[in-house]
Amino acid sequence: MDLKNNMIGWFEIPVNDMNRAIDFYKQVFCIDEMQKQDFGEVQMAFFPWDEKIPGSPGGLVCYPTEYKPSESGVLIYFNSIAGDLNEELGRIEGAGGKVLMPKKLIADDIGYMALFLDTEGNRIALHSRI
Repeated sequence: MDLKNNMIGWFEIPVNDMNRAIDFYKQVFCIDEMQKQDFGEVQMAFFPWDEKIPGSPGGLVCYPTEYKPSESGVLIYFNSIAGDLNEELGRIEGAGGKVLMPKKLIADDIGYMALFLDTEGNRIALHSRI
């Protein structure tokens, strides 16, 4: 198969309280700003993204009648912006989340992972090579 695009084109993380979720992700990933937009009864906030570098864009979505945060749904892996996921992992609890699994080696050629619960009840993963 000859890929013309990456398999993931967009992701959305369900939230119950948009401002609380924005504050959490800004603190954990040291993000200066997340653009927030209202689409009627749907609110969204977008993670920083640059189409010139690898990775998928995505955001937070608050749509209470349709989107429900879950600890057992799809698992999204965030790359460590710092390069070592222990940096972000160290900010999780101070931001109101909970570390579910500390840094763990997946395999030497893949790197490390960790799991956390965000302020909205979503299970999220972190990945880094070191």
